[in-house]
Amino acid sequence: MSGSMETTMETDMVAMMRRAHGHCHDSASVTFSVLSLAMHFHGWLSFFITLYYNNVDITKRLDYSSAIAVLGFSLIVSILRTFDVRVEAARVMVSAPVLALVTTHLLYINFYKLDYGWNMIVCVAMGVAQLFLWARWAAVSRHPSNWKLWVVVIASGLAMLLEIYDFPSYGGYFDAHSIWHLTTVPLTIL
Repeated sequence: MSGSMETTMETDMVAMMRRAHGHCHDSASVTFSVLSLAMHFHGWLSFFITLYYNNVDITKRLDYSSAIAVLGFSLIVSILRTFDVRVEAARVMVSAPVLALVTTHLLYINFYKLDYGWNMIVCVAMGVAQLFLWARWAAVSRHPSNWKLWVVVIASGLAMLLEIYDFPSYGGYFDAHSIWHLTTVPLTIL
């Protein structure tokens, strides 16, 4: 029974890929990319559930480390985009100091002192720098979706206030940090 079921599934997959072939460039890559995306989504979902469910030393370190890593990468992207850095050597020269800052910070919080206050200062500084850079790019760009960037810049600045002016939870569920996460959903869509 399972042999015929596997054969049917294989046949259905092959048939689906053949139908898509005329309408989709490299249908196998698209199919496998979607599967890969699903696995990544599952992994990130599991990671964040664990991160916030178990508030222990290792999950705090993972939380702080992932935040600074994402902010560092995003800061590099914002610098490269804003100043239209296209030469590879220049990209390396721009990225190296940011990578050094991120690496030093990660080493500090993971191997010297896990300091929430210092981590927030570094994260907010990098976030504010990005907002100014994206605002500059929005001001000079003629991109058709420029209005979306302005919405994201302004809303992200306002949302950042939730992280800076933290408040305790209402009813044990909704605190500043949880509401900040909620605000990132529509901003990510934009």
